[in-house]
Amino acid sequence: MSSGAAQSGEAIRRGLVLAMDEVNGAGGVLGRPLELVVRDHRGNPARGIDNIEDLARIENLVAVVGGIHTPVALAELEAIHRHKIVYLGPWAAGTPIVASHYDPNYVFRVSVRDEYAGGFLIDAALKRGFRRPGLLLWRTGWGRSNAKAMTDALRRLGMRPAGVQWFNTGEQDVSDQIAALAAAGADVVMLVANPVDGLVAVRNMAQRSADGRLPIISHWGITGGDFHSQVAREIASIDLTFLQTFSFAEPPFSDRAERVYSAYCAKFEDCRSKAAVKSPVGTAHAYDLVHLLKKAIEKAGTTDREKVRSALESLDRHEGLMRNYDPPFTPERHDALDATDFRLSRYDEDGAIIPVSPQ
Repeated sequence: MSSGAAQSGEAIRRGLVLAMDEVNGAGGVLGRPLELVVRDHRGNPARGIDNIEDLARIENLVAVVGGIHTPVALAELEAIHRHKIVYLGPWAAGTPIVASHYDPNYVFRVSVRDEYAGGFLIDAALKRGFRRPGLLLWRTGWGRSNAKAMTDALRRLGMRPAGVQWFNTGEQDVSDQIAALAAAGADVVMLVANPVDGLVAVRNMAQRSADGRLPIISHWGITGGDFHSQVAREIASIDLTFLQTFSFAEPPFSDRAERVYSAYCAKFEDCRSKAAVKSPVGTAHAYDLVHLLKKAIEKAGTTDREKVRSALESLDRHEGLMRNYDPPFTPERHDALDATDFRLSRYDEDGAIIPVSPQ
């Protein structure tokens, strides 16, 4: 809810609020209203663990909704499962968040899974004619998850990355890493970064000579903050596209999106246009998760978390904002989305996120 990725936290909160307004306006769940309690981990795994311990003490806690940061979610897994808390993931994409050793597994996600994203991003690069992707990765569990996913995707095609370069949180210059990828023959940079570090990579790329600037295809982490306004000039000089799943401007189901967008504009004063909704993936995923949780509580007939967890694994078809979930989850599959839900997008000159098709 603060620091460089605060926009993603607010987008998630808005999705939760919109869905909860609908649920509570229709009488709540089991005759009781849903209530939202917000905590801020500031991107710090240790603070995330403290928050889980704090939330676990709340009477009638049913579920915790996570945020953008894979490293925080990974650090929280032990406490989540020790307290048997249903954890709903609307953003953080690291594969091990869901694919963990915990049994029963209390984590359910409506978001990207890096195992699928890696293949999608590599496929997008190849469709655009690139043949020598170089990987520029945040040195965290999220970065390692994507390194494996993209390397595996290339290996299946009999290919390998032109190079793999890493950066640490807070680095102020990654020009050496970019230069190393260019020297290795990379014709496109596959970037995995959150907003603050993504700013550095984009600025450093724009600083290169015009004929030395490589296109960037990024994971979606950069869109979790106020990214465009800080590097609008640099973005105008480079070829930057990135992964997304949802846009109110081009939604999977226009009638459902129109209804939610109308509620969004009635609730939040900064609503300017469908394309300009900030971090729309966070809002859409969180919105669907609330309705799935509602159905699970009703199916369980109780707010007992063990029974709600089991109910989430056996829900019937749900027509959501993102997709028709049929079913949303199973005992073997706790990721509700797959690569068919992914799309490549870009910023327009005003900073709106616009879906594009890879050529």
